[in-house]
Amino acid sequence: MDKLSKTEIESKLKNLEGWEFSENSIQTSLEFDNFKDAFSAMTRIAFEAEAQQHHPNWFNVYNTLEISLSTHDADGVTEKDFKLAKAIENIVSE
Repeated sequence: MDKLSKTEIESKLKNLEGWEFSENSIQTSLEFDNFKDAFSAMTRIAFEAEAQQHHPNWFNVYNTLEISLSTHDADGVTEKDFKLAKAIENIVSE
């Protein structure tokens, strides 16, 4: 999969509220009502990530989940990252 240019990434980010391009990845921070809700979302995201064979870098403390997506084989952001980001958005909006 080909690495996207900064211009392509910024254009695609217009369709993902709360995501930004930083440190060669697309990133977001999500806040939930409590730890149980955060962990539940992480579990659903984990199943989707496994189905897509593309796994996020993430960090969780209590009700906050920070997610960073990049494609290591391409050394940057690709369409795979945007596909997973959109799936994550669908999961957390349920």
